Amino acid sequence: RGVLDVEDMGNVIKSQTSTKKSTTTPKEMVTPKQAKALKKEGYRLIGTHSAVKLCRWTKHQLRGRGGCYKHTHYGITSYQCMEATPSLACANKCVFCWRHHKNPVGREWRWKTDDPGMIVKEAVNTHVSMIKETKGIPGIQMDRWAEAHTVRHCALSLVGEPIMYPRINELLQELHDRKISTFLVTNGQHPQAIRDLIPITQLYVSVDASTPESLEAVDRPLFRDAWDRLKTSLACLKHKGQRTVARLTVVKGWNSDEIGGYARLVALGHCSLVEVKGVTFCGKSDASNLNMSNTPWHHEVVEFTKVLKQELDAIREEGGEDPLPEYDLACEHKHSCSVLLARVDQFAVPDPDDPTKRKWRTWIDYDKFQELAARHAADPTFKFGVEDYIADTPSWAVFGAEEEGFDPTDNRHRKKKRHPKYTRFDEEGIPTHDTFDEPLKEEEIVELREQMKQKKREVGDASTVTEFKSGEKRIEDASLMFRGLVVIR
Repeated sequence: RGVLDVEDMGNVIKSQTSTKKSTTTPKEMVTPKQAKALKKEGYRLIGTHSAVKLCRWTKHQLRGRGGCYKHTHYGITSYQCMEATPSLACANKCVFCWRHHKNPVGREWRWKTDDPGMIVKEAVNTHVSMIKETKGIPGIQMDRWAEAHTVRHCALSLVGEPIMYPRINELLQELHDRKISTFLVTNGQHPQAIRDLIPITQLYVSVDASTPESLEAVDRPLFRDAWDRLKTSLACLKHKGQRTVARLTVVKGWNSDEIGGYARLVALGHCSLVEVKGVTFCGKSDASNLNMSNTPWHHEVVEFTKVLKQELDAIREEGGEDPLPEYDLACEHKHSCSVLLARVDQFAVPDPDDPTKRKWRTWIDYDKFQELAARHAADPTFKFGVEDYIADTPSWAVFGAEEEGFDPTDNRHRKKKRHPKYTRFDEEGIPTHDTFDEPLKEEEIVELREQMKQKKREVGDASTVTEFKSGEKRIEDASLMFRGLVVIR
């Protein structure tokens, strides 16, 4: 046998190592331990890296108890919506993630890749099987239950980062081929994938912080250049053509300041829509430091959104070569603590009954979208835009409406007959109306005002944040002391 010198020996070892790597089969994404934890929380796993779960709003609307915020803002049928993901992995570990970080994490795709056709087929079949299981739930409306067997919408926002899936465009096309609309949410850490994305019904980028420091604290990203990636992703939205959304999740004490910073981020993409939603507290866990005081009330989300609009107006007034379009408050869904800002140039027209007022058109003509998407799939040179598939927003869904975003064709339901003790408040947070929406007597209001003064002497006039060694931040605000009180009747 020939003799190798040290240099040649190194080359041989490198060659053998390279060959070994190239023949190694990619591992599956989800470990048995992770799979067990996800299944325990109600996820139905598809293949090696996908999942579906029945949304609570699907069950709510099946029972005639109201739809989700996307029903109010965009006109989806909640009971015909499938919540799914083709990637359980994510590049962030957000403090408010309601999945409690039972899923894998990673910066790039390094796992076995399942076929997109298989994922969609199994996801739809699994979703429909879960719909069938709801038949025995008290209050199910059988006409809706029958319609729910046909999936019309897909929210790709269940868990993980769907845009990480290498064959995401094929999966989206599979959904469109089935006439299923596509709502995809990304955390803005994969800008190239956003650039490469085919036209979809609505594309979201989560904007969870307004500064690099707060992004690090709130999203806990794996990428060291997470802030730059987020800004690049938002800038990509300007050129997508279809409906784009900057989605802001407000967490009191964590990311509710520096609203001007949020406006500057929205301005990067000239986003079609801006969703502002209060965080949902999903219980304590080892993976999160949140508590109930970090969850804003709807009126606080409204105020946040109004200030954000003012900041956007200020940027717009600066002008420039590519001035920011005008935004205004279009819709709200009080149950979800959600408010929608929409571009006036894309979604507002003069009201035929009163030309001095605006008529909003934030809803989606889903049949029209499918027609346009099919034409683009057949001829990629065919282009279409936001205004090509908009539809009128009903009066009950418009911001400021008496229904506060609740569809009047459904019935409000309160657990165990629990009703708010007070239904209206003044600017200071003093109750003005009782549980029956009747005005309180003046002496009652005086007594409540004295109680609030005493509370302010104890905790101060303004909202205060106390941070503990564990990282938990607790908010105290005397103006909220009467909200959340309930009576049984």
